[in-house]
Amino acid sequence: MPHGNDWKFAFRALRSRNYRLFFGGQGISLIGTWMTRIATSWLVYRLTGSAFLLGVVSFAGQIPTFFLTPIAGVWVDRWDRHRTLLVTQIISMLQSFALAALTLTGVITVWQVIVLQLLQGAVNSFDMPARQAFLIQMVDDPRDLSNAIALNSSIVNGARLIGPAAAGLIIAGVGEGLCFLIDGISYLFVIFSLLAMVVVVRRPKRGKESVMEELGEGWRYVWGSVPIRSILILVSLVSLVGMPYTVLMPVFASEILHGGPHTLGWLMAATGVGAFGSAIALTLRKSVVGLGRSIAVAAGVFGAGLVVFSLSRSLWLSLAFLLFTGYGFLQLLAGSNTVLQTIVHEEKRGRVMAYHALAFQGVAPFGSLIAGAIASRIGAPHTLALGGILCIASAIWFASQLPAIRKVTRPIYRERGIIPEVASGLQSASLLESPPED
Repeated sequence: MPHGNDWKFAFRALRSRNYRLFFGGQGISLIGTWMTRIATSWLVYRLTGSAFLLGVVSFAGQIPTFFLTPIAGVWVDRWDRHRTLLVTQIISMLQSFALAALTLTGVITVWQVIVLQLLQGAVNSFDMPARQAFLIQMVDDPRDLSNAIALNSSIVNGARLIGPAAAGLIIAGVGEGLCFLIDGISYLFVIFSLLAMVVVVRRPKRGKESVMEELGEGWRYVWGSVPIRSILILVSLVSLVGMPYTVLMPVFASEILHGGPHTLGWLMAATGVGAFGSAIALTLRKSVVGLGRSIAVAAGVFGAGLVVFSLSRSLWLSLAFLLFTGYGFLQLLAGSNTVLQTIVHEEKRGRVMAYHALAFQGVAPFGSLIAGAIASRIGAPHTLALGGILCIASAIWFASQLPAIRKVTRPIYRERGIIPEVASGLQSASLLESPPED
């Protein structure tokens, strides 16, 4: 049981006023975001009854990330990140209001959903790298960055506990339109929090390079770094074969577990419970040392959770297995984010985080499309089991890369004071026996 000082340490990033504002506003807004995710998938399944079209809609929402995010990362390194976030949040709010208006008036079609998903995907291509790169500007002490990332993950998944369950009840009682309307209103809180911040305007030094030259520079930096390259490959593989489980959830809720929208809400909330517990564990970490091994284990746990969930025909067993799935994926995603933010050069932060967003969401639409097509032929359970097995294989591959990763990250951690140079033979030996994996 953590002591009082442990909990105080776990929330240390909240000492920064700007981050406190963001934490509060984002916490409310994300509840609406999760409600929209559940409502969108249920709306599409209600309109079409097609697992394939569920994949198509998810593909539409994420495919802009694949094409736009790398270039967006270049602009994030050039633009004022604070202002960029304001613009992306305002556009997202308008998109949610448009979705609400179409649904509440009863004229919504699956093609309108696809178009609005494409728009939101384009906005997210800029929002995600800007949000991650802006974190370091919101914390007063750079040493609190890893804690800010963990807390950010905790509010994402705290909202994941509330949003899906609330969406299930609202859909069953009123319909999907109200979920979209609530989401649009919830954006006002994060917009107000951004407006209330006092931010020192960051003016990146611009060279004479073109956007494409800077894009190439960022790619060479990413691919030339063993830790960055290995982490991004792992996240890409897991996102491709594992993340489509969220697209297939309406099929499991309806056909496998014989439930309704409330069942879908509970399934998604269960993954949120596991992810929230994972985020809390991350806030209590004293250092990034050891995260490499944790990332490998997390990918394996995520894959194993998918396999056993695919075999379950009981709601209660399914909910229990999804706890592990949520825990594993959050450890992988937040852990990889933390390591990247710790070792990256500041002038390339936007581009690296853009590639992280690309690895997470840019390849996911292909996985969603493939999973929808495969599920229509062999069924959702077999599709999910296959994805889980491939996630486990990816985890084993990443574990084999850890020795090479340590050789690169150890000097960076020492240079930045994460691993102090110690004279004590015992402590030095301990560091050598258990070097940082990431």
